[in-house]
Amino acid sequence: MTYAADRIEEETAYLAFHFHWGMDDILDLEHADRRKYVAQVASLVERSQA
Repeated sequence: MTYAADRIEEETAYLAFHFHWGMDDILDLEHADRRKYVAQVASLVERSQA
């Protein structure tokens, strides 16, 4: 199974926006780690909007 390129781009943009990390740093993450960071950022964003 492959991971959709548009999904990787979305995750990369999301993390780059919130953490100010470079694309290479984000793409070097393992898939599970990248998804973990996306979930953590989403949780922080949701809490800040409550």
